[in-house]
Amino acid sequence: MRFRHRAAAGFATLLLPLAGLVGLASPAQAATTATATYAKTQDWGSGFEGKWTVKNTGTTAISSWTIEWDFPSGTSVTSAWDADVTSSGTHWTAKNKSYNGSIAPGASVSFGFNGAGSGSPSNCKLNGDSCDGTTVPGDAAPSAPGTPTASSVTDTSVKLAWSAATDDKGIKNYDVLRDGKVVSTVTTTSYTDSGLTAGTDYSYTVQARDTADQTGPVSGAVAVHTTGGTTTPPTSGSTVKLGYFTEWGIYGRNYNVKNLVTSGSASKITHINYAFGNVTNGQCAIGDSYADYDKAFTADQSVSGVADTWDQPLRGNFNQLRELKAKYPNIKVLWSFGGWTWSGGFAQAAANPTAFADSCYNLVKDSRWADVFDGIDIDWEYPNACGLSCDTSGAAAFKNVMSALRAKFGAGALVTAAVTADGSAGGKIEAADYAGAAQYVNWYNVMTYDFFGAWDAQGPTAPHSPLTSYSGIPKAGFTTADAMAKYKAAGVPASKLLIGIGFYGRGWTGVTQDAPGGTATGAAAGTYEQGIEDYKVLKTSCPVTGTVAGTAYAHCGSNWWSYDTPSTIAGKMSWAKSQGLGGAFFWEFSGDTGNGELVSAISSGLG
Repeated sequence: MRFRHRAAAGFATLLLPLAGLVGLASPAQAATTATATYAKTQDWGSGFEGKWTVKNTGTTAISSWTIEWDFPSGTSVTSAWDADVTSSGTHWTAKNKSYNGSIAPGASVSFGFNGAGSGSPSNCKLNGDSCDGTTVPGDAAPSAPGTPTASSVTDTSVKLAWSAATDDKGIKNYDVLRDGKVVSTVTTTSYTDSGLTAGTDYSYTVQARDTADQTGPVSGAVAVHTTGGTTTPPTSGSTVKLGYFTEWGIYGRNYNVKNLVTSGSASKITHINYAFGNVTNGQCAIGDSYADYDKAFTADQSVSGVADTWDQPLRGNFNQLRELKAKYPNIKVLWSFGGWTWSGGFAQAAANPTAFADSCYNLVKDSRWADVFDGIDIDWEYPNACGLSCDTSGAAAFKNVMSALRAKFGAGALVTAAVTADGSAGGKIEAADYAGAAQYVNWYNVMTYDFFGAWDAQGPTAPHSPLTSYSGIPKAGFTTADAMAKYKAAGVPASKLLIGIGFYGRGWTGVTQDAPGGTATGAAAGTYEQGIEDYKVLKTSCPVTGTVAGTAYAHCGSNWWSYDTPSTIAGKMSWAKSQGLGGAFFWEFSGDTGNGELVSAISSGLG
């Protein structure tokens, strides 16, 4: 039985990164050995996150670098990392840190910053020369056009309009991008896109091209939802605060549904995912029948305070969830199928999505417990990629399964999915059509934890749930921010992305270094599994000694752990709100303290 989601790794509004910007260079110098490109990795309206990347395109090493650019009045850098950033009026300068100035031939380094305002950089210089590696005196790239506005939205079309870009040599035309891909090139500042699908989400941006064929930065994005359709899922109506309840937790952990009440957690959540139902023979199936609907709970174990009897129609966790919903009618319960152990069954399910959806519907809506569940959650680890086993169903399989589930369960039910947080280049997010499937789901639980752990027995030690990147991170793209940015860039709405929190830590032993990046000899001892331990144990057995990338770590004796605390959760919830995410979820209730302090931190952090 799987005890944790092991994501192969971990921002959202409908913002598309990209946009290399070319600036002015000194004619006396030939900038042929390096380039600097800019990307807006996320945007929350009044502010944004940007990233510069310097690449050595020459044959000898670069010992240091300096990037200069101009921002329009009202746009500024508010904080930065991996570079020293200063300004003089609207002119900005970034110099390398002591640890990242040297760049080998063919290599690259990046630094990031948070900014205020909505402008884009211009007049870029790298070490005094043009950022594109050429000398282009007096010819700058065009500015970003204004964010498009949408009108005349129908089932199959939308009219877009935007304010013109500016350029010293004149604008030649505009590329119109739908979900990050060019769908048309026009010479005017408007375009009508047709041939769309009813009841579907789209994201549009625009970029200008000047008469020298230089392409400027991409504009802000506008989200469009076409009218009509029968598969548009309902909105949740509020910020999602979801926790996983494991069917097996009632055994060794002795964590019952009633604990949600005694801990105070039930009053602070909106949804529960009951984990897990099995996926076998192409169908949804019961995971543990005894725990699910047969076990008799005593009066002191029961939510109602009344003991189960031998002849009552429904017992087990399902009846306890029914009693919980009677006490807290706002809570919605979804039955989650799959998980780390049982994801191997999805390959056969994907071969006939309609039959799979029928089997799931018949099980979830069984007359004995139909009132308990408000929908279904799919935890496929991972479509068209490797988890406990490797799936080769193809990139379209996940979308096909989610489409079939929505069609069967109807618009009124909740249909959700737990998805990978691997934001690395060529990683698991790119292996399946998550953007295409988004139209059928209420939200995605992005498993932004388990990026690093003692399955790499010798380390390096690293936080298993980093919010952002940091100097020395073992693998680029294995962060919450990178994962969310990649989903948004693909066209998944921010409101359909939930940030994930682990109520546990991951740790190594044989560690002498306090800071992340130390070597180890193996997994630290855990109560139920090597290398993993509940927060309620770690908070006192190995207290926090530092934080990195928005996550706490602890070095006690020869053990090194990383885990989230009420303080780091507060920071992550603030970040999630700033990105317009749909809420948060966590794995899982029994790792919390008896008074539910982590659930409280999520609830108060989201408001």
